[in-house]
Amino acid sequence: MQERAVALLRRAVELGVNHLDTADFYPTYAEGGQTRSFEELRWANDAIRRALAPYPDDLVVATKVGPTESGLARPDGLPALVEGNLRALGVETLDLVYLRQAGLDDVSEHFGVLAELRAKGMIKHLGLSNVRVEHLAQAQEIAPIVAVQNRYGVGFGRVNDDILRVCGEQGIAFVPFFALTAASREVGGVSSNDAVQEVADQHNATPAQIRLAWTLGRGDHVLAIPGTSSPRHLEENLAAGAIHLSPGQLGVLDSMEEAQS
Repeated sequence: MQERAVALLRRAVELGVNHLDTADFYPTYAEGGQTRSFEELRWANDAIRRALAPYPDDLVVATKVGPTESGLARPDGLPALVEGNLRALGVETLDLVYLRQAGLDDVSEHFGVLAELRAKGMIKHLGLSNVRVEHLAQAQEIAPIVAVQNRYGVGFGRVNDDILRVCGEQGIAFVPFFALTAASREVGGVSSNDAVQEVADQHNATPAQIRLAWTLGRGDHVLAIPGTSSPRHLEENLAAGAIHLSPGQLGVLDSMEEAQS
């Protein structure tokens, strides 16, 4: 599996990809639906290092810290998570680190630790993930934010519209995850929908490409991070950036959002 990942990463960079998103806590599903442990998942950063080190000057590798197998890390546990990413990626400074919060009313204490690590030169840029507008404001009292990563895509409703707008107003990148799936998605799959399929047929495109095109069309500050294990899907994902949806097609997809919000 890792050898395929190494080859795919090299192909992605050959095709012009200059932003990789990683983490060591994403769940995967083994036979029988059992989730693999964090230890089994930590090969992702190793694959990136094997494939691409020494890294191209224009490549940004973004990672996330916060979740652990026992829940959200305590603030004093974050330095070890950052150091683990540094070792695995084989770098002295991480390009971009998101605080992936869960259940916090105030992210200041956790984010403050990452800001201290940034001041020490261990991190270049900071971001937030799974947050609300008030979390963004709390963090900005401590250090600059360059990116926010939240769930967003066709069929997810409008819960993140406010933070999408605020990011655009402030020049902060909005990096949606699950852009290829809808609210009722099945694990590891792309949700099917007749409306999305109809628009896809009009463009001779795949439903996944239409979902990506819609997401990218939300603003110039929106970046896409679709995951893939297939060279063909990689090329299809990249081609989605050239798809321009008509006002009528946008209206169909937007109304689908409103119906599920």
